[in-house]
Formats: sequence, C-alpha cells, structure tokens
Amino acid sequence: MALEDRVSIELPVEDSSLTPLFYLFVVIPTGLGMAHHVDHIVRGNHVGWPITANVTAFTYSLAIYPLLGLSLYLTLTRRVDARYWAGFFAFNAAVLAYVHVSPWAVEPPRDVMVPYESPLVGYVAFAVVLALIASVAVGSVYGATLWYRGDSDSVTSEP
Repeated sequence: MALEDRVSIELPVEDSSLTPLFYLFVVIPTGLGMAHHVDHIVRGNHVGWPITANVTAFTYSLAIYPLLGLSLYLTLTRRVDARYWAGFFAFNAAVLAYVHVSPWAVEPPRDVMVPYESPLVGYVAFAVVLALIASVAVGSVYGATLWYRGDSDSVTSEP
C-alpha cells in the first residue's frame, strides 16, 4: 500500500481541520527537539535543572513537551485547529531562531559546535538545530495554509 493511500496529502477545502500529514509536522520537530536536548546534555553546556541544580533556559525549554501533549489532546478533541498550530509553530520558530542564530543568540552556533572533539560531530549537532528551526517554520507555514484555505473557502461560500 502506497504512502499516499494511507496518509492524505490533500489540503482541506471546506474547513481548517488538520490532515493526517500534518501530524508529521508535529512528530519531526519533536524528535529533533529531543535530539537537541540530548545534545545539550552530551556536550554539557547550556544545561539546567533537572540535570544540574540551576534553573536555566534549558529548564524552561523542557516545557515544550507537556505543551505539545496538551496541544495534541486539544487537537484530537477538536478544540483547536490549524490556526492554533500555525501560531504555536510560528512562536516556537521565532524563539528557536532567536536563541540559536540571531545576533543576540543565547546559544550561538559556536556553543553547539566547539565543545565536541570532532568538528564533524559539532557540525552534525548544529545541523540538527537548523533542521529543528526549519521543520518548525515549515510546520507553521503548512498550518497557516490549512487555516487560510479553510477560512477563505468559508468566506467565499457564504452568499
């Protein structure tokens, strides 16, 4: 059975509900985020509670996992739709970009790459960060597209 038979890639035209493909835009950034959090622990910088006694940005960033769980619950119970996810992803993409690649970065690229003995491992760790930012941004665009298509059709279908 082909992937297209199991996962609809068509955008809805009558509402802003989420397609099965949209859930990949939740799973992929979640996996990349977990990999990045493990990377923090492995390289030993920019970590905080529960790994160390200090509460840091790392500690607060762990809140994304319960927020994702709550968001998925609200989605499955049809309390939120693509509009919510577009905003959720856009906010997180902005925070990730600010923290990692902006001129004011709290955790600039050198802090991700330099702690590793092997430059290749450092570049892979930074590639995970870039993939995380990109996947969250793409999820936001996809969510906004679903939202726009749903809202624009409901507006145009009214007399």
